[in-house]
Amino acid sequence: MPLNFVINPLSEKLSLSLQKKIDQKTKPLGALGQIETLALQIGRCQNTLTPCLNNPTLLIFAGDHGIVEAGVSAYPQVVTAQMITNFLSGGAAISVFARQHQLKLLIVDAGVNANLPDHPQLINAKINFGTHNFLSNVAMTSEACNKALKAGAEIVSQQHKMNCNVIGFGEMGIGNTSSAALLMHCLTKIPLDQCAGRGTGLNDEQFQLKLTLLQQALNTHKNILSPLAVLNTFGGYEIAMMVGAYLKAAELGMLIMVDGFIASSALLVAYQLYPQILAYCVFSHVSNEQGHLALLNYFNVKALLNMDLRLGEGSGIGLAYPLLQSAVIFLNEMATFSEAGVDQS
Repeated sequence: MPLNFVINPLSEKLSLSLQKKIDQKTKPLGALGQIETLALQIGRCQNTLTPCLNNPTLLIFAGDHGIVEAGVSAYPQVVTAQMITNFLSGGAAISVFARQHQLKLLIVDAGVNANLPDHPQLINAKINFGTHNFLSNVAMTSEACNKALKAGAEIVSQQHKMNCNVIGFGEMGIGNTSSAALLMHCLTKIPLDQCAGRGTGLNDEQFQLKLTLLQQALNTHKNILSPLAVLNTFGGYEIAMMVGAYLKAAELGMLIMVDGFIASSALLVAYQLYPQILAYCVFSHVSNEQGHLALLNYFNVKALLNMDLRLGEGSGIGLAYPLLQSAVIFLNEMATFSEAGVDQS
């Protein structure tokens, strides 16, 4: 399936007016640092001097990975489904943060290896019951990958129709740091041992096994160059669905909040297909997973937070969202020097 998204570069027309509005606020020039940068980005993304955040939504894409059977994770595969139950019952970290900041939270079954019960917050978009083990086969067929891309795009379209203009993507999938590391290595050429990390808490011996297995997978699948080929060879259904979601959100002009390492690896695929997507993205945090900082440097972007997070599930988005609110309210409500009667000279 050829991709036919249309992602427009941000208009430069309002940039000077937005910067002038920011600079006229009652503060020294640049004194609010990244909040000012964020306000400028949001205004440009929404093409207005008075941006707003409508119906903020966080989608957690979930899927299982065949590579887990080889021993790349400290946790068994069943934890993916168990954590989804925790999300839906409101007990997970992101459940707590979403309630705190009034974020709409939805869980997407992209490819969990379990039958999940119906729930108002659960979107059933299952492509298959987990991917294949990429040590011996491609993780998913190109047809299944395309189906996941389309599903992610459609889910975002549905949220946009509900007046959502700011959306974030998290993930859940035991073993997905292995997929993310391979995507990063193949698409950036950064050495594998700088891409792979300890995931859910591997010890030294387990981490060495993980590196050995990932190198074995690379030896099995050689000379895979295109972003979509790398995705269907080493990716997960939740990662592929996120790629489609990123691309559709940018096409619709939505502000996109990016979580940690796995979410950024999905963005990497989208970025290599449509580089202009980065202008729509706010990077919530830099993860404690070692490859994430290198990936952010590859994008040449700066994250809002650095709090040693390595949980995934959109937790960084839940913590960083209030900064977006502050950027918008600063731009819209903070007095200018003339309004406040403050001498600017």
